[in-house]
Amino acid sequence: MPSQVLPVSNRLQSSTVGPPSSASAATMLLKAEIQDDPSTSIIISSQFEDEKAVTIRPLLTRASSYNNTIANNTSVGPSNQQRRRRIASDSLLALLAEDSPRRSFRQDVGHAAAETFLVTRLSLKLLRYLGVGYRWIMRFLALGCYALLLMPGFIQVGYYYFFSHQVRRSIVYGDQPRNRLDLYLPKNLDGPKPVVAFVTGGAWIIGYKAWGSLLGQQLSERDIIVACIDYRNFPQGTMSDMVRDASQGISFVCSNIAEYGGDPNRIYLMGQSAGAHIAACTLVEQTIKEAGEGENISWSVSQIKAYIGLSGGYNLLNLVDHFHSRGLYRKIFLSIMEGEESLRRFSPEVMVQDTNIRRAASLLPPIILFHGIADYSIPSDSSKSFAETLRRLGVKSEAILYEGKTHTDLFLQDPMRGGRDEMFEDVVAIIHAGDDNARAKDAVAPRRRRLVPEFMLKLARSVSPF
Repeated sequence: MPSQVLPVSNRLQSSTVGPPSSASAATMLLKAEIQDDPSTSIIISSQFEDEKAVTIRPLLTRASSYNNTIANNTSVGPSNQQRRRRIASDSLLALLAEDSPRRSFRQDVGHAAAETFLVTRLSLKLLRYLGVGYRWIMRFLALGCYALLLMPGFIQVGYYYFFSHQVRRSIVYGDQPRNRLDLYLPKNLDGPKPVVAFVTGGAWIIGYKAWGSLLGQQLSERDIIVACIDYRNFPQGTMSDMVRDASQGISFVCSNIAEYGGDPNRIYLMGQSAGAHIAACTLVEQTIKEAGEGENISWSVSQIKAYIGLSGGYNLLNLVDHFHSRGLYRKIFLSIMEGEESLRRFSPEVMVQDTNIRRAASLLPPIILFHGIADYSIPSDSSKSFAETLRRLGVKSEAILYEGKTHTDLFLQDPMRGGRDEMFEDVVAIIHAGDDNARAKDAVAPRRRRLVPEFMLKLARSVSPF
């Protein structure tokens, strides 16, 4: 009889390869201007009420999806069908290949300054909510040293993010604050490309779409389009808002990615750390909606080829005390998650085992979970347990563990090291599975250049507060 326990692949390093607290909330009234868009202003109240935001149109007008476009073309006469399709395709690719609209240097510098201010404000917000006790003073000093040591890499990635014409920043996908996403486009747009909808991490407090710029740059070099989805953070929103924003962002990608050269039939959902948890909650919630009756949905789980989780936590009931010991205090965490009674709802591993909704699990796409064994921020057992649970329910799933890798090794230090990155190659292999031409190109792809000297990477790893 086959074992019900999922075999876990250990990748050896040597192979190189309750409701929010009324006491604290009652005194809080925060007005924040979203600096990357002067036309949008948000009032954040103690009850985390959603404020009305100005609706802004996307950079490109919405049109029918890739499939609908082809379907509509069938109504055109046979003599004109191929010619019209070719003209439309060539025009779109030419538009994306051009540097238009060409932003001036002054505009780019202004945008860079606005983004820098936003990052600073998010960091100060985190400090405000975590308090300034001895433990957090030491953690922030460590964080400052960590960032300083990786600064050579951050400067290069930041330059690419702000000034590369392959990056389409702040495309609006919804009408709520921070309902924006960044697109990273390959240089080669000779046909529909696979797409990764990526939800960044940030402890549910300082998540931001730009955190995915390094991954976006590197995947776009392998002819993969990346959409980094931004979402409201605490205290601007709670977990329900984050899931709602992520779902709306995924819906936008599914409906509109063909306009940017993406293949709507090859969309992968990916998240890192808190983003992996948010993306998993969004996916499970969508399967429950689809398994029910009379639910209105704007996208379907069947449109997602696979879910890829990186260093995520999927059972909050087992993680509350661990987070508290790491400095994300229980009171704050429960405020983010809308109270202790909501922990079960926002634990994907628990939800899929509910006998009332177990049928929804059969709708899930293949799920692949990556985790470093030396991860102390979120233990690797979180991914192992979730994968084993899914396996027992008949969901195709796998947990891939990397010996000696920490929470930030897989996402920051290893990519900045250059050369061959085992986790990155594993992700690309999943996305390019079944595409012989793409895999042949991957086999001869040049090694990535180093962004940070090795001694600085080792020092950063030793002082990392994560």
